[in-house]
Amino acid sequence: MTGSHPPSRSRIPGSGLAKGLAVTLRTMTKRAHTAQYPDVQPELPPRSRGVIGLFEENCTVCMLCARECPDWCIYIDSHKETVPAVTPGGRERSRNVLDRFAIDFSLCMYCGICIEVCPFDALFWSPEFEYAETDIRDLTHERDKLREWMWTVPAPPALDPAAEEPKELAAARKAAEKLAAARAEADRSEAEQAAGAPDATGPAAPPVEGGQA
Repeated sequence: MTGSHPPSRSRIPGSGLAKGLAVTLRTMTKRAHTAQYPDVQPELPPRSRGVIGLFEENCTVCMLCARECPDWCIYIDSHKETVPAVTPGGRERSRNVLDRFAIDFSLCMYCGICIEVCPFDALFWSPEFEYAETDIRDLTHERDKLREWMWTVPAPPALDPAAEEPKELAAARKAAEKLAAARAEADRSEAEQAAGAPDATGPAAPPVEGGQA
């Protein structure tokens, strides 16, 4: 026994062609809006991927961005310096100092992995895209050029009023509240001690017999 099939809808011959022509006619009657680039700059989305900027102060030379880059277009050189002990008897520490940070944008595929894996927020997307060169070697931007792109990075969007407070801000706020409470407690203790102390301007003690003080 074969299953029953729903009856097929009858189609008017040429209905698909008529629908396609109707879409074409509607498009043809609309006025075209052409942006005369470069005289008129395009309105780019806020999260456009144009070029990568480097905030050098946040870079710790962890090499994570260079290791995770699928194109191996990030070049980092550094050296170690010894930091003297802060306290007497303390241990000296060593730190990495950045010597070179360069990105070859002729190889970069703008995947954004380097920005996502950076644990210290040293790399940012900039919407700037007008950096074409006649020489491919000029597409390797050194750290000074990458620092200049930082001034074109847009400010982050405002948080949703109903969003959860960032963990960094919550930790800083709790630490500030704890410090303020400790200071208030110390001020209260000092006030209580001052109130319980004898008044220095009170009556003098009676003299001791025998002329001895």
